[in-house]
Amino acid sequence: MNEFSLLLKPSPSAHRRLSPAHAPSSSSLQPCNGCNRSSAIFLLSPSSSLSLEAEAKSEEAMLLSRSTRPILSPFLRKPKPSRLPKPFSSASASASALTPPTPRSPATTAHVPEDPTPLFLRPPTHPVPAPSLAAFRRRAAALVPPNAPHLHRHLRWLLADASSSTANPDPAVHLLRAPLDELEALWLRHVRDRRPFQYVVGNEHWRDLVVAVRDGVLIPRPETEAVVDMVGSVEGFGDGWWADLGTGSGAIAVAVARMLGPRGRVFATDVSEVAVEVARLNVERYGMQDKVEIRHGSWFEPLEDVKGKLMGVISNPPYIPTDDLPGLQPEVGWHEPKLALDGGKDGLDHLLHLCEGLSSALKPGGFFVFETNGDKQSEFLADFISTKWSSSFCNVEAVLDFADIKRFVRGYRR
Repeated sequence: MNEFSLLLKPSPSAHRRLSPAHAPSSSSLQPCNGCNRSSAIFLLSPSSSLSLEAEAKSEEAMLLSRSTRPILSPFLRKPKPSRLPKPFSSASASASALTPPTPRSPATTAHVPEDPTPLFLRPPTHPVPAPSLAAFRRRAAALVPPNAPHLHRHLRWLLADASSSTANPDPAVHLLRAPLDELEALWLRHVRDRRPFQYVVGNEHWRDLVVAVRDGVLIPRPETEAVVDMVGSVEGFGDGWWADLGTGSGAIAVAVARMLGPRGRVFATDVSEVAVEVARLNVERYGMQDKVEIRHGSWFEPLEDVKGKLMGVISNPPYIPTDDLPGLQPEVGWHEPKLALDGGKDGLDHLLHLCEGLSSALKPGGFFVFETNGDKQSEFLADFISTKWSSSFCNVEAVLDFADIKRFVRGYRR
């Protein structure tokens, strides 16, 4: 069993079930609603230390034995907490219920140089005595506000991802993937600055994938998994050429490629150099280099050589109206790339551009699916495509996500 296979974690969506072919997936971040940043201190108060100490004795043994994130068989599921806030414009309503802290300046947040390699992919080369690791755990737990109990779960996951997946012959020493001072800095940024947990550990569990992510790349959401299912329902999809426009982490491209037959191929484009780098990493980690070609550029521009030959076009583009960006929850608005969020005045700038290029990109009978901001955008786009290009497209419709929101628009080239 390789290092990567040991990193699979429980699945993200308690209400959804995986087919037997799917491996377990997991993890995401629930916002720490109204966290009191002034309470984030390193010392335990006398009143809190007794209760924490009692809880710690049983939990630390579990933490340090790496049993906190069990390796499940593909047929078992474990519920996971609420997902990272989806960056819809409607998120401003939920965000208004929070009391967001003021973003900390570099001068007020201690900085420890961070290895750009995702934490879960680093070798475990940092020996730490068991008492030191237990003391870190207590300090980290003391930072968790009472109204954010989900952060205790994130702490368990952080320690699991940071720990060696192989047994250490010396039980008094634990091998970690990062020094304790870096873990301390990572945890502080998560608790105090609301940095998404996925950026802390360097991955998101999406479908049957463990997708590497980093700052500057949009974190894939569970809702987007439905796009892959729609591709799989297209007749003859396995032998076709597909385009994933604005690929980001490459999650969609890799997931689609894993379903394709010998002649199938995915061309994934992104204007962000950071996204291209991360997408290539994920393609290589899953051995899909012969199926997925990552190209740097904006939307259709890098695909001139396959124009008119594509069986399908897939995209989850930026679709948040610019004026709604300040109302997004801090985990999204403060940390995820604006390039992947901002859809212009009404959120439609990129979606309309994609619609304009569809007819020349798809071959006759080709399929397309776009993710949108919700009901209003999906209904508008379905009507717009059906009206303006009625001679070019058919069966254009808005499609519900699992929350009964019209999240997608799909259709076929005549």
